[in-house]
Amino acid sequence: MKNIITRYTKYCLLLALLGTSSCSKNFGDINTDPSLVAKPDVKYLLSYSQDKMITYQGTEWVYESMEQLMRFTQSVTTSPYEITSNVNTRYNNYYLQILPNLFEIRKQADLMTNKDQYQRIKAVTYVMQVLHGIKVTDMNGSIPYSQAIQGRYETMYSPVFDEQPALIDNWLAQLNDAIKVLSDNTLPTQIDYGTSDIFYQSDWVKWIKLANTLKLRIAARLENADLAKCKTVFQEVLKDPTGPINSDDSQVKYLNTTYSPFGSSSDVDYRSRRYASTSIMTFLKKSNDPRLPVYFETNDLVGTFKDSLAFYHVTLPAFIDPNDPLIRFQGGPADWTTNPTVAAYIGNSFNIGPYTKYNLISAINRKFFSPKLNNATDNFLDVSVTYAETCFYLAEFIQKGYAGGIDTKGTAEDWYKKGITTSIQTNNAIAIAAASGTAYTGTGIPEINAYLNNTNVKFNGSNDLERIYIQEYLSMYRQPNEAFVFCRRTGYPKNTSAYYARENFNELIPRRFWLLDPGEVNRANWSAAMQQQGFTPNAQDLPTLSTQRIWYDKTAPDFGKGL
Repeated sequence: MKNIITRYTKYCLLLALLGTSSCSKNFGDINTDPSLVAKPDVKYLLSYSQDKMITYQGTEWVYESMEQLMRFTQSVTTSPYEITSNVNTRYNNYYLQILPNLFEIRKQADLMTNKDQYQRIKAVTYVMQVLHGIKVTDMNGSIPYSQAIQGRYETMYSPVFDEQPALIDNWLAQLNDAIKVLSDNTLPTQIDYGTSDIFYQSDWVKWIKLANTLKLRIAARLENADLAKCKTVFQEVLKDPTGPINSDDSQVKYLNTTYSPFGSSSDVDYRSRRYASTSIMTFLKKSNDPRLPVYFETNDLVGTFKDSLAFYHVTLPAFIDPNDPLIRFQGGPADWTTNPTVAAYIGNSFNIGPYTKYNLISAINRKFFSPKLNNATDNFLDVSVTYAETCFYLAEFIQKGYAGGIDTKGTAEDWYKKGITTSIQTNNAIAIAAASGTAYTGTGIPEINAYLNNTNVKFNGSNDLERIYIQEYLSMYRQPNEAFVFCRRTGYPKNTSAYYARENFNELIPRRFWLLDPGEVNRANWSAAMQQQGFTPNAQDLPTLSTQRIWYDKTAPDFGKGL
């Protein structure tokens, strides 16, 4: 499909929005150019934004998720590379590739003679822009929103940076309005997107469910900053007749048979291969988690390795139990400086003879992330908003007593079990599409039931909230931003836990990213936003980024210091 916005127009939109320049001199000429499409098909405009919401993330996976966020959450261990300017691509892509078409859909819908039949088509665009907007504010705090994209329609090239409380109020209002429109059965017959809606094929009920799950996502972020509003939003979702995402079928899925975020080469290993941390590997093994072979590859300790060790009179390093039934899965320290003896085997082989060597530490399951690795032809399935996420928010908030007597349609334990079940099933589906290691064959019911009944997993009346937290964390392995936000807002996994302890980590961890001086056109608004948030302008150093927090994060615990 072809986006109606020319490359030059897109460039102007970005510059106008970010304030780095102004294209106002030629803007009128561009908008009256007869070579431009004057009346685009709104269906394809949505497809473009949906596609870009997923496919812009190639660079993000390498430089931000795997090198930084997944390391900070201790989902993986890898070389401690510096944070580069390649992070935070979420910001520019929001204004360049996602928002413009959503605004254009609404504009074109309002120009229709039968515009009353386009109300649901318009409602969906607000759900879309809130979905990615949350991710943008997560690492940036105040961002342009209420005046965003007005450079295109109203020659507004200096948008204000909306503060986070205002952003959240605006998003909640937009989600509520969208739910109202999508639920209104008195509307005239509505035009739909058909199959051009990549996510839901114009199933309006599923869009309502997504909107409600996004409200839960917002409620979780509000918990430390405004607990009363967090509870109110949670209770609104509980009272909604449709409710949030409540099945695997209503998750936000994106399947592309040609796309892979790491291409067809070994870019998944770019700059460094990533490995299992000791903490995540220890828990997955002791709980016999079916996701273990989905998340991580096996090491080289297979077959007759014991005979080879005996022949060369060599013993395995002390951190490996030679009788471990899961010996082929081993983790390394999240921070290499805390255990250099084990860290020496990360990326380096254990040599026992002139021709015999073994890699001991388990790498991430590279095919799970990069299904076209080594020119394979398997498929990339992304599930950006999961049923598991909904389940664990419900379990967490019910366990904390936030429901206020409203029907929760199950106990915290019920939702906890549903969350675990769908997490295993969803990750297995991603693995099958990628032709990587799987959690089970067949229905998976025996494996899932065994896991739910494992003493390390089932509710015990003692640390049930922590168990919810840990399963919530584990379920977000393929959602690096959500996992980072979770660890940042809760302080779990907790340093001192006897159940699942966060490892010692000596590095500073950024609580936010940075937005550089946009230039003269919008410098005043940018400066005001930096000052209001207490941010050091243009700072990119870890001592600063690790201490300056966005609004909803200001009262959250430090990493590993959950209550």
